[in-house]
Amino acid sequence: MSKECCGSDEPRRIPTVRRTEPAHPSTPVNVGRDPSGSQGSSATAPALSMGDACCGPDPSSTLANGHDGFHARAPWWRDVSLFPSVISGAFLVAGYCVAWLGVPFLGVALQWLALLAGAYTFVPGALRRLARGRIGVGLLMTMAAIGAVLLGHVAEAAALAFLFSLAEALEDRAMDRAKEGLRALLALIPDSVRISRASGDTEIPAADVRVLDVLVVGAGVRVATDGVVIAGRSSLDTSAVTGESIPVEVGPGDHVIAGSVNGSATLRIEATADGRDNSLTQIVTLVEQAHTRKGERARLADRIARPLVPLVLITAALIVMFGFIVGDPGLWIERALVVLVAASPCALAIAVPVTVISAIGAASRFGVVIKSGEAFEQFGTIRTVALDKTGTLTQNKPTVVDVHPAPGVTRDELLEWAAAVEATSSHPLAAAITLAAPGTTPAVHVVEDAGHGITGQVGGRTVRVGNVRWLDTGNLAGYAETMAAQGVTVVVVETDGQVVGLIGVRDELRPEAAEMVSMLHSQGIETIMLTGDNAITARAIGREAGITDVRAEQLPKDKADAISTLVASRATAMVGDGINDAPALATATVGIAMGMQGSAAAVESADIAFTGHDLRLIPQALAHARRGKRIMTANIVLALAIIIVLFPLALFGVLGLAGVVLVHEAAEVIIILNGLRAARQPAALRHLATAPQPEPALT
Repeated sequence: MSKECCGSDEPRRIPTVRRTEPAHPSTPVNVGRDPSGSQGSSATAPALSMGDACCGPDPSSTLANGHDGFHARAPWWRDVSLFPSVISGAFLVAGYCVAWLGVPFLGVALQWLALLAGAYTFVPGALRRLARGRIGVGLLMTMAAIGAVLLGHVAEAAALAFLFSLAEALEDRAMDRAKEGLRALLALIPDSVRISRASGDTEIPAADVRVLDVLVVGAGVRVATDGVVIAGRSSLDTSAVTGESIPVEVGPGDHVIAGSVNGSATLRIEATADGRDNSLTQIVTLVEQAHTRKGERARLADRIARPLVPLVLITAALIVMFGFIVGDPGLWIERALVVLVAASPCALAIAVPVTVISAIGAASRFGVVIKSGEAFEQFGTIRTVALDKTGTLTQNKPTVVDVHPAPGVTRDELLEWAAAVEATSSHPLAAAITLAAPGTTPAVHVVEDAGHGITGQVGGRTVRVGNVRWLDTGNLAGYAETMAAQGVTVVVVETDGQVVGLIGVRDELRPEAAEMVSMLHSQGIETIMLTGDNAITARAIGREAGITDVRAEQLPKDKADAISTLVASRATAMVGDGINDAPALATATVGIAMGMQGSAAAVESADIAFTGHDLRLIPQALAHARRGKRIMTANIVLALAIIIVLFPLALFGVLGLAGVVLVHEAAEVIIILNGLRAARQPAALRHLATAPQPEPALT
């Protein structure tokens, strides 16, 4: 149940930022062996929490403000918001036990304590909201508890208060967890940067960078803000921001974006954006705005309860008035209270949470972490799935996929020469080449030309390995063009001035990706690829995966805008694993983060996180959510049916309070048992959770 109906009347704001794990610019970042490594930071970022629909995000909460104030969510055993429900449950059980042992007075006293502890969590807020003209389930639960007490049924009122307060506490905690901040984002902005001044280089806080400042970015250092290279050549790992898996070669005149990791050479970059307002800080703003919009959505039980609550209250008041008119107010006041209890949404209050908790628990056992009840409800409605490419559809590990030696040169010779020179390089492509020729003796006299390639001596030969802009492909130009058209990065190998072959490197499609797309299509779900990678590579991967709608060269804002457009027409899930996916994940109907080793920003922006990497979990988890949604809908229908049936029986005196309570309790048991069916794991999911990953064949 939502605070929209019965929670605190105090708007909860998005807190400001405190950086507890600074990312110092001098800290080296490995960009050679694991391009995804730059995404796995655990630095602290803004916590995102949503309040009432009237309240938007606090403007002071954005990354740009530079103020302190972030506080981590306490573990559940130290969460004070759960204490009232725990105390209420303990006193309720103790009261029943003491009464059963023959001490009724003490039993009633304990039940009163249980009632007060449980009611404390929702009654004050319901009354304050009533004073502001807002009514909801909390008010009806309050009236039902009061009616039960007035009729002498304290135990029933205590049970009602306990169940409702526990459902509220668990739901709120799940929602808070889903909206905690993007901890990895702050790690992408260094605390301080080197600035070139007329008097020499000086170090200033990153937030103080202004447009036209010249940044001196050393090897392995992150770029603090957007800018243009004015001196130096190097490669940039932009995977954390754009999702492009292959490093980008940059030189004078090339644009660079905040959060990129510099390669092996020093760059001088003229800032085109302030340190407080760049492409990276905009990601934080986009995520906050998306979470705010999602926080305003009322959940299903609340939407049903809104018209029910005033109807029940008005009916009870009319019954009391009728009693005064006919001259028997005592009888009709009691009748009104019985009607109020009959129409109380006890079963409705637990119809959703029991199903959600059961389904979420089952999903977590096969590696799908669903962070909130709202996420689960929405997950079962998905009609379109948008997927990131790098690290989601692909393995995020550049691999040698094609080797084309020149006449007179063998494949093994070509790979050994290239691997010998690349053995000591930190470039991501070097890792792919050395992996294709393990055990190769490293070359000597190795010299790396940043942004171009590398040279070394191998068995008396001078071997150069580099890109097509540095080395002429000669007679192999046609093959190079064919490889490039297939989305492959072409590496040229030259010995003693002669081209001896081409090596194609690409971030390969996951072996189960095509099957996953086929499974989604068979369920009537559309698929779309959104990627920051170049169009040629994206289309090649899309063809292999079976995705026809491919949108390439998408910046984080572009992805968020595309998802926003899709969400406007149909329920859409976004699947990603990088920081560049965070705004889109937050904007989607349901955001899904693939792999807990991915970006912390992606995991925390998403509504659902997959701890495994088998993409076939996505369609299976969707089927699980749809089944859970059917169970939840059945529970709601049953809860409403009980109210509809009991209402006239109580109104006309056919059932007294004892009969109404008995039917209510029986209905609650049935609803709970039905909800527990959602905990059953589908066999396909159990198999995927334990099955080994298929391995792709090495070309």
